[in-house]
Amino acid sequence: MAKTWRIAGVNFDHMHMGDLLRLAHAHPNAEIVGIADEDPGRMEGAVANFAIPRERVFTDFRECLEATAPDVVILCPSTARHADYVEWVAPYGVHVLVEKPFAASLPDADRMIRAVENSGKRLVINWPLAWYPAHRTAKRLLDEGAIGEVLEVHFYDGNRGPLYHRADKVEVTEEEVRREKPHSWWYKRAAGGGSLLDYLGYGVTLGTWFHGGRAPLEVTTTAWGGEGLEVDEHSVTVCRYAYGLSKYETRWGTQT
Repeated sequence: MAKTWRIAGVNFDHMHMGDLLRLAHAHPNAEIVGIADEDPGRMEGAVANFAIPRERVFTDFRECLEATAPDVVILCPSTARHADYVEWVAPYGVHVLVEKPFAASLPDADRMIRAVENSGKRLVINWPLAWYPAHRTAKRLLDEGAIGEVLEVHFYDGNRGPLYHRADKVEVTEEEVRREKPHSWWYKRAAGGGSLLDYLGYGVTLGTWFHGGRAPLEVTTTAWGGEGLEVDEHSVTVCRYAYGLSKYETRWGTQT
């Protein structure tokens, strides 16, 4: 018989926790055994959507992991807290899936790798672009030499803004966005907010893949944020190679 994977969701800062739990809930070989967040209110949507019993709902993630013994822990804290949470959770001997981006900095990413490297478990980043058929087909055609050598990669991605939807892409009104924006971690520099950290990892990882792993000779980034904001809502990064320039652009403020 196929194994049933025991899944726990820890920290609901990022709205994708609801989407990831939905995938676990729908999978025949997965069971949501526990969820945890310091703010009980942030878990109510998941409790209702997936009929999670109250005895599986915790405000202390350590208590959650000790009581439920999961195989996999999904982590969705603010970007700047990824390294802390991986270090806290890895000693429980679980596989760890972290919402993208990997981390807020390279030293944080190194901390996360070290936390799990000797555990025999896997650290996985929720990075869906890796499975898009169009991307994989483009890479296959490049590897086959069907379309010649890559000279430039141009990437543009973003959304209306991180506060315009909840889990399951439930839309939020303009009034709700205005009310939440001054207090949201998405707009706090110390929490790892901003469109650049939210989306640039997609572009430069795809770019490095399409460029065959070659590193740029020079990287220039310009970022812009609205009046009074601590973080950017628009960034443009140009990578210079010996054979040309590639551009990666991120934007909060697109219409779709």
